[in-house]
Amino acid sequence: MVTAVILFSVERSHINAVGEELAGTKGITEVFSVSGQYDLVALARVQKNEDLADLMTKTIGNLPGIIKTETLIAFRTLSKYDLESMFDLGS
Repeated sequence: MVTAVILFSVERSHINAVGEELAGTKGITEVFSVSGQYDLVALARVQKNEDLADLMTKTIGNLPGIIKTETLIAFRTLSKYDLESMFDLGS
């Protein structure tokens, strides 16, 4: 599993719409509205790097109102939850 944290700068008038669209996007598990340098933060969990590339270029890249993104790929996930089994869709 590949986990990524995606930081979004979004035009103010599009923040809610982009957040809702992201929340309903396959591969995005959580979306947070935040304060500070970025407007939204999303957690992506996909099977492989190619899936993340498709998510970023084919889906997220086509959403109106996004000014810029910064994607942080996690090398290791430290959690008290078994995330692998929580997101296993029986592939």
